[in-house]
Parts: sequence; structure tokens; C-alpha cells
Amino acid sequence: MVGLIASLLLNRPFRGRGLARSIFLFPYVAPIVSVAFVWRWILDPRPSGVLNDVLMRLNLIDLPIAFLATRGLAIAIVIIFEAWRYFPFAMLMILARLQAIDKTLYEAADVDGASAWDKFRFVTIPELRYVLGALFLLRLMWTFNKFDDIFLLTGGGFGTKVLPILTYEFSFRLLDFGRGAATAMILLVILVIFMAFYVGIVMRNVDEE
Repeated sequence: MVGLIASLLLNRPFRGRGLARSIFLFPYVAPIVSVAFVWRWILDPRPSGVLNDVLMRLNLIDLPIAFLATRGLAIAIVIIFEAWRYFPFAMLMILARLQAIDKTLYEAADVDGASAWDKFRFVTIPELRYVLGALFLLRLMWTFNKFDDIFLLTGGGFGTKVLPILTYEFSFRLLDFGRGAATAMILLVILVIFMAFYVGIVMRNVDEE
């Protein structure tokens, strides 16, 4: 959703569009270690943490919050971090497809008296459906297999112990390679199912078009 909104904004001509595109790409191209530690500094549970300091100065909270050490809140922040870090990839894919849409489709919609919402609903979205489907499945697979982002943010604690983190802990912390191999096989089977769905449906539809 964030990538779609960003691509729609950047598809319109305006002054400084090239600079805006460069800024939007920063989360995706920045080193993950640097980005993760900046987020940990912002979310530092001490009063000196950036977010805690701002919220306390605005009298929105009385005591500092341990954002990355609170069950429920930690996983929500991980989700927000993943959306922020990887939306530029979706933005680039969608933007490339937007710029390839035949402009005569919009001109015909204007002749028929279509509103901006109608053009988005009946022209833009149908033209983007295969790109959006491919992005959904790719991001689902990549996020499901994500290890480094979550490990650097929370270490896998406080409700963020996903399968890749669990595999790492079984294999390299507990040295229980049997359980580590079992969780890795579960992860592999799930990813193979996602990949089969992607190849069998999304790619087939693209070929037919």
C-alpha cells in the first residue's frame, strides 16, 4: 500500500521529482546494520531516547516506553520497519508499470466523464493487477524468510521469534541441530508452496497477457 501511494505521487510531474525519488529510495539502499541501529537509537527505552524524549516533552506519556521490549508493541514496530524499509522496491516496480500504461485509456475515460477515482478503479488498478500480485507474493516470501532485520532490532525476543530466528537459536545457541533442521525444513516447505503458487498463477497470467 505504501509503495502504491508513493508510486502514484511520483508518477505526477512536479519540481524536484528526481530528488524525491532518490529520498524515497534511501531506506532500501541503506545498509541494514546502520538503519537498524538508528531505529534502536530512536526507540531507546531510556528517557534520552529520541521518541521517548519527544513524547515526554509533549506530555503524551509520563514514563519512557520500552518499544522494542514490550510484547505486542515490538512485533508492531517490526512490521512498520519492514514496510518502511522495503516499500521503495514496490514503488519502483509499480512506477515502471504506471509509466507504461497507454495514455489513451485515460483519455477515453475523460471522454466518458470518468472521475479521478473511476480512472484509478477501472483503469489503473486493472493495469497493475499482475504487478501487484507478483509484489504481494514476493514480499510475502521475503518477509517470511526475514532474519537480519528482526534479529538486529529485537534479537528475536518479546514476541518476534519467527521461524528464521527460531532456526538460528536451535542451531547456534542451543546447538540442537535436529530441531534446527526441522524448523528449517518447515520454513523451506512453506516457501516452496509460496513459490509454486507464484509460478503457477501469477507468471501464467502474465504470459497469457
